[in-house]
Amino acid sequence: MRATVLMDHRERNSELAAALEANGVDIKWETLPVGDYIISDRICIERKTVYDFESSMMSGRLFDQIDRLSDSYEVPMLLLEGDRDTFRLKSKVINGAMASLYVDYGVIIISSRSATESGEIIAGIARHEQNDEKREPSLKGAARAHTHEQFQEYIIGNLPGVGPKLAKAMLTKFKNARKIADASVEELMEIEKIGKKKAEAIHNTFNSEYNAEDAYN
Repeated sequence: MRATVLMDHRERNSELAAALEANGVDIKWETLPVGDYIISDRICIERKTVYDFESSMMSGRLFDQIDRLSDSYEVPMLLLEGDRDTFRLKSKVINGAMASLYVDYGVIIISSRSATESGEIIAGIARHEQNDEKREPSLKGAARAHTHEQFQEYIIGNLPGVGPKLAKAMLTKFKNARKIADASVEELMEIEKIGKKKAEAIHNTFNSEYNAEDAYN
């Protein structure tokens, strides 16, 4: 039985896609709210080349992405692709970041030497989950909302650094989305797993002036 992987359409790597298909995996292209490859209802993989990993560390995007990933899936994974000897940052900095991903976010880090090998690894995980464990890929955070509560969870769950579990915690405390929008940075920080940086990002999302020219730059 062929497995199916939900693959983010922005992750169009022909070599990796070819490796997946050669290893018995069908690809379903989607716009994924988190991660790059959804394997099952519990596993989602974020793939980064060595260059991407380092760049996202320096820009601050890495931990925001990983926080959303771990908040949405029970078994979050990071697939690190490429030669680690090409890192520009000191090994102490890289290893410290990796330790934080595992200890603070429960992320499993897998190494790969190439896109082809990445495809083989993803295919192996997909076969185990779908054929052995009978777990189908499930898109989290993008299901159609039908109730007021589901709409609220969807809206809050798409704020910077916020996933489904944290959205529920925020709504439980503040009772509705308007009170979250009106909350101060200090009030937002009263929620577990919301530090100052995340609280400021949420606050700025609701309070920064909109500029259409900057929206997609």
